[in-house]
Amino acid sequence: MKNVTDSFVSLNHWPSAGSFGFNTDILATNPINLSVVLGVLIYFGKGVLNDLLDNRKQKILSTIRNSEELRRGAIEQLERARALLRKVEIEADEYRMNGYSEIEREKVNLINAACDSLERLENYKNETLHFEQQRAINQVRQRIFQQALQGALGTLNSCLNSELHFRTISANIGILRAMEEITD
Repeated sequence: MKNVTDSFVSLNHWPSAGSFGFNTDILATNPINLSVVLGVLIYFGKGVLNDLLDNRKQKILSTIRNSEELRRGAIEQLERARALLRKVEIEADEYRMNGYSEIEREKVNLINAACDSLERLENYKNETLHFEQQRAINQVRQRIFQQALQGALGTLNSCLNSELHFRTISANIGILRAMEEITD
């Protein structure tokens, strides 16, 4: 690591430190290039990411509002069920001598049905919220990956000229030939 920092600080490495030239030391230039690429990605990708997150937030809030409306409807059903229960209890007092056990079963069934309905609606709301959150996270990941890939490809295409491309291909061919000779 000391050699990398020395290449930034030491001027002995470059014979003509005062003139313009190309630095071919790959360890010294890669961190600079990566920091420039990351800076550009952060600067230009921030707005797009904020827009995506705002859109997802609005969709999630809309889903929450819909779920709350469903919850209110379930509460209204529960209130109607309770009112019906009160009515059934009054009738139960009138018919207590004839069929107390039958009325009691009806009351329990009504309460269980209302509770089951409320539980199902609550579960549906929670599942919907979880699904929307996962979908939002996946969409944001895909967008970030696409933007990073496009930015990297743009940077590579702008940095590679035909001479550098030819030298890279030649070096890779030489490496492959050396590997082939080693395996033979």
